[in-house]
Amino acid sequence: MNTLLFTHPACLDHDTGLGHPESPDRLRAVLAALNGEAFMFLDRREAPLATIEQLVRAHPRAYVDQVLGEVPDHGYADLDADTVLSPGSGEAALRAAGAVCAAIDAVFKGEGRNAFCAVRPPGHHAEIGRAMGFCLFNNVAVGALHAQAVHDIERVAVVDFDVHHGNGTQDIFWNHPKLMYCSTHQWPLYPGTGAPAETGSANNIVNVPLAANSGSPEFRYAMSDKILPALRKFEPELILISAGFDAHSRDPLAGLHFTEDDFVWATRRLGEVAVDVCQARMVSVLEGGYNLRALASSCAAHVHELMVV
Repeated sequence: MNTLLFTHPACLDHDTGLGHPESPDRLRAVLAALNGEAFMFLDRREAPLATIEQLVRAHPRAYVDQVLGEVPDHGYADLDADTVLSPGSGEAALRAAGAVCAAIDAVFKGEGRNAFCAVRPPGHHAEIGRAMGFCLFNNVAVGALHAQAVHDIERVAVVDFDVHHGNGTQDIFWNHPKLMYCSTHQWPLYPGTGAPAETGSANNIVNVPLAANSGSPEFRYAMSDKILPALRKFEPELILISAGFDAHSRDPLAGLHFTEDDFVWATRRLGEVAVDVCQARMVSVLEGGYNLRALASSCAAHVHELMVV
């Protein structure tokens, strides 16, 4: 079975304005990198629109209606200092969340071994009822709750190696003992959450903060010593990856020093766990990454490893 790639041109229409780091060029760079000969066997699919039913498993209906209702007919609307809406933002956000649900459906149907969702806006900062940090809907949380509801499974784990802590995913998972959230992230850093003592209502949250200037040794130790053992103990029936590439040494928004090899190594290790505990079912979702060259090369390395794990 091939690796599946879910994306949609509408995700390019989420216009965040001149100079905003979360720009359409990010996705253009990723898709260009995935058009090389090494990726000719990717099974490329169009991301559908998420349904309201899918979204309200993670977010209150009032919040979903508020976000979609504030999408402007022209110009821009600000949800917070960092999070911008434009006329194309509503469809882009629905395609991003819809991609994750469709990827999960396809993996459970045996149509692909695993999947990558090349979408934007990102999602892991979106809390239960609050948009922030470039994020509107929490794509991985929508997917995790969709998997539980539709595919008759209990345990879903999200592993997040974005440089910023996924406060939104933690918020949504906090009181769900059958959902696990594991994160490495620079700390202290935006959004200010992700301390080791933040463990969820049932010890279902695993935060491993990394000091500024940490690199490969610290990251690989955090994964090997804390996250991978916790993941195996939890025995998820599906693994989702919040695949942010802004921990790369060239990224301008933070201060970790990962390389492409680190993302390959993490993908391989997570793939080994997936093979052992959940029939290799794994879906990865694009989050951050703001140096276009580093984002493109890191994402290509990650997806290439997904194709062989």
